[in-house]
Amino acid sequence: MTKNNIYLASKPRYEILDGLRGVAAMLVVAYHLFEIHYHGGPDQPINHGYLAVDFFFVLSGFVIGYAYDDRWDRMSTWAFFKRRLIRLHPMVIFGTLFGALMFYFGSCAEFPLINDTPWWMVVLVMLWCFTMIPLPHSMDIRGWAETNPLNGPAWSLQWEYLANILYALLFRRFSKAALGICVAIFAAMTITLCLDIDVTGFLQERSYGSYTVVGGWSTTPDQLQVGLTRLLYPFFSGLLVSRVGKLIKVRGGFWWCSLMIAVLFCMPWMGLGTEGDSRWTNGLYEAFCIIICFPIIVAIGAGSSVKGGKSEAINRFLGDISYPLYITHFPLIYMLMSWTDSHKNVPLSTHIFVSVCVFILAILIAYGAYKLYDLPVREWLKKKLFK
Repeated sequence: MTKNNIYLASKPRYEILDGLRGVAAMLVVAYHLFEIHYHGGPDQPINHGYLAVDFFFVLSGFVIGYAYDDRWDRMSTWAFFKRRLIRLHPMVIFGTLFGALMFYFGSCAEFPLINDTPWWMVVLVMLWCFTMIPLPHSMDIRGWAETNPLNGPAWSLQWEYLANILYALLFRRFSKAALGICVAIFAAMTITLCLDIDVTGFLQERSYGSYTVVGGWSTTPDQLQVGLTRLLYPFFSGLLVSRVGKLIKVRGGFWWCSLMIAVLFCMPWMGLGTEGDSRWTNGLYEAFCIIICFPIIVAIGAGSSVKGGKSEAINRFLGDISYPLYITHFPLIYMLMSWTDSHKNVPLSTHIFVSVCVFILAILIAYGAYKLYDLPVREWLKKKLFK
C-alpha cells in the first residue's frame, strides 16, 4: 500500500486553540456587523477586527507543524494535499453555494452590478469559485473586485491553500535556523506594510488602508502584495513556534487568551484626532499585534489546558463552529447591507435587533452546516480517497 492511500489517524487536538479560533471567528462576525453601520470607519467598537485573519494564519501554521512535521516518512505530498482538501474544501463549496443562493438578496447601492447580472452568470461564477481559483475582474458580478464575489472571506482561504502548498513543497524541509531566517525576513515585510513603506511602488494605490494590513481580497498588484505579506509572517511564525516547542502554561489560559484577543481587536485606532501626521502609530500597533502578540497567544493556548467542565465544552463548541462560521457568515452580511440601505429611517433599536438576529442566525447556520454537512462529507471523502 502506498503512502498516498494511508490515512494516518489525527493527533489529539489543542482544544484551547480550537476555542480561540471560535472566539476570533465570532469577533469577525461582530466586526462585519458593526462595519455596516460605521461604513468601514476606524471608530467602530471592534476597530481592528480584520486582524483576525492574521491570527488565523498564525494558528494554522502552528497546527500544520504540529500535525504533519513528524509524519513525512509515512505520508506523501499528495496524501498531505488530499488531507487538507478534505479538511477545508467541503465548507468552501458550502459557503460559495450559500452565497449564490443569497446573491440577489444583497441588491443595493453598495453592489451596483447585482441587478444587471443574469442567473446563468451567477451559476457560472459559483462553479468557478468552487475551484478556489481567484475570479478574474472581467467576471465580477458584485462590483467590489473580490476573488470570490459570492463569499468574500474565501480570499483568505485562497492564501491558506498557498501556504499549505509552500509548506509541503518547500518549508517543511527547512531547519529551525533556516525557517527562523525566513520568518525574520517576513517580519520585516510586515513592518514595511504596516508603516506604509512602499518598496515595490504598488501600495501608492492603497490610500484606503494606509498604516494598516487591510487588504488581500483582490488580484490587483497592491492587493496581492498585501495578501502575501499578511500570509507569510503569521503562517510561518506559527510553524516556527510549533517546531521550537517553547510553549507557555498559564492557569485559565483560554480565558486570558480570549481576553487578550478581544482587547487587541477592540483597541481604538491609533493616530486619529491628534496634531500632525501620527497615523504611523496605528501601523506600529498592528505590527506589534502580528509579530509579537499573536505568536505569544498561540504559545499560551497550546501550553495551557482545560480539563472537563464548562470550559472544555465551550472550547469544543467554539472549535466546531469556528471555520463554518467564518466561511458562511458573509452572505448574511451582504443581505443585511441591503436591508440597512433600504431601511435607513427605522429606529436604532430596530437596527440593533436585526443585527443581533443575524449574529444568532450565523451561529445556527454554522453549527448546522458543521453537523449535517461538513462532518458527514469529510468522513465520506476519507473513505473514498484513503484506505
